[in-house]
Amino acid sequence: MSFLSDNIRYLRTQLNCSQQKVADELMITRGRYAKYEDGASEPPLEILIKISKYFHVSIDLLLTVDLRKISFNEMLTLADNRILLPIQVDNLKENTIEIIPHKASMGYLNGYSDPEYIESLDTVSLPFLSAGKYRAFPANGDSMPPHKDGSYIIGKYIDNPSALKKGKSYIFITRQDGITYKRLNQIEADKLILSADNILYEPYTILLSDIFEIWEFACSIATKEYTKDDFQLDNQLIINMFKELKERIQELTDSARYI
Repeated sequence: MSFLSDNIRYLRTQLNCSQQKVADELMITRGRYAKYEDGASEPPLEILIKISKYFHVSIDLLLTVDLRKISFNEMLTLADNRILLPIQVDNLKENTIEIIPHKASMGYLNGYSDPEYIESLDTVSLPFLSAGKYRAFPANGDSMPPHKDGSYIIGKYIDNPSALKKGKSYIFITRQDGITYKRLNQIEADKLILSADNILYEPYTILLSDIFEIWEFACSIATKEYTKDDFQLDNQLIINMFKELKERIQELTDSARYI
């Protein structure tokens, strides 16, 4: 079922606009626009695109989400293809941090733009964080020490790739890998080069076109206690040894190219 007619009527009233004003912006008659709000007819694609741009709401949300359930104050305006980011607020109207559970992390790819899915998530508040939109994602595996498997990485939403900085770590929501937490090595015109802090993992590339969301590391929550073994000097020596060995192999490889 499409929510289009209800959504555009709701959005228009929230903006305190008349049907005539919206129709003029769309370059159609008021009567024709009124039929869209009444559900008597559906707009063709070219008009639907204009409606989306006028209200600054993606076509996907216009058609599939009941926007009447969400206050304008509970939406974050974004750039490019993601126009709205549903968020939650507490009783004091303070922004809360939605927690993406470990067992349901893959479901985030299907629900990241669905306000009802976001509303179903548990939340936490961390008053020491600066202004911005934050979300907590599960850390899996051993690719980004010292964050253990089971920890949560809290990320701050980045609405434009131009804000990315080399050397910092980010949570990337991608078409291919789902949720991945990696350090940014290099920024190129159409792709990013990422790496794990665990040197046993090779760097890899993701296309900007495959990225749905980017969240910059803000802090982490450990769910398991660290042990002495986690900080044994021998372990650190082994890590350094592998790092030096890797660098030496790279030097030899580079030298062989000129022989």
